[in-house]
Amino acid sequence: MTATPDAATAVVVTTTDSAEEAERLARGLVEARLAACVQIVGPVRSAFRWEGTVSVETEWQLVVKTAGARVDELTAWIVAEHSYDVPEVIALPVVGGHAPYLGWVTEETTG
Repeated sequence: MTATPDAATAVVVTTTDSAEEAERLARGLVEARLAACVQIVGPVRSAFRWEGTVSVETEWQLVVKTAGARVDELTAWIVAEHSYDVPEVIALPVVGGHAPYLGWVTEETTG
């Protein structure tokens, strides 16, 4: 595997409270060409403070592969479609990886 810098790609992470919503969001992102691929991981346990109370809840995590140029649009889509009042949306730049895969991600989300 060759590490190739590619600032044009990003991984976006979000979570939701059900497998059904995770699948709905994943399908919607791919259908809208905002994501080349979405992996659904779960269930996972999340500990967090919300409205002054510490909670531990079961969630499903979505790992979204996209073009860096689509992150703002992808974020807006998740915020509009998500059931949470304040959904997690964290974008991480991809600084290397398998060049053909990174090219496919860019092609699927910008072409």
